[in-house]
Amino acid sequence: MLFVQYPKCSTCKKAKNWLDEHNIEYESRHIVEDNPQADEIEAWYNKSGLPLKRFFNTSGKIYRENKIKDKLPDMSEQEQFELLATNGMLVKRPIVVGDDFVLVGFKQKEWEEKLL
Repeated sequence: MLFVQYPKCSTCKKAKNWLDEHNIEYESRHIVEDNPQADEIEAWYNKSGLPLKRFFNTSGKIYRENKIKDKLPDMSEQEQFELLATNGMLVKRPIVVGDDFVLVGFKQKEWEEKLL
């Protein structure tokens, strides 16, 4: 299982602690140092069943400063995947990628259902 996170993010820290407390094995990946590529994001999106907007860190500084909310409606899915791949800080985190599921953000109930 892949755990994509930003170590300074408080939500990611909570999620990591939760995984560790439940003895769940994972490979950790720093979202900024090893930013997901467009094809990875597309694969995660397709596996997740979530709206593509859920993959954007809508509360992030870069998202707000660049007024991405206003640009998304005019962008194709491919353009959105490519935009997300430009900077890990644009991507919602943490992300857990399993064999047949993807979790975006840390919602404990959701994680318990998929991981326990």
